[in-house]
Amino acid sequence: MSEQPAPADTTVRQQLEPAAADGLRAYAARTRENADQFAAVLEDIATNGLPSVEDCTPWEDLREAHLARLASQRPAVA
Repeated sequence: MSEQPAPADTTVRQQLEPAAADGLRAYAARTRENADQFAAVLEDIATNGLPSVEDCTPWEDLREAHLARLASQRPAVA
């Protein structure tokens, strides 16, 4: 890495189309919501400890359900 300071950003940014900007904002909102849910789960575990094994779903079941969702979204290839 160079010890030189980074040059000032004097380039002009290309603006997005309004529909693309709206889509990007919607994606950011969904990502933020997912991160908040994940953080809430981690905070709950930190506060209350891990849930009992009986209250958990085996990862194999979760994997199979997710693969089934993915398969249903994609048309079959001949």
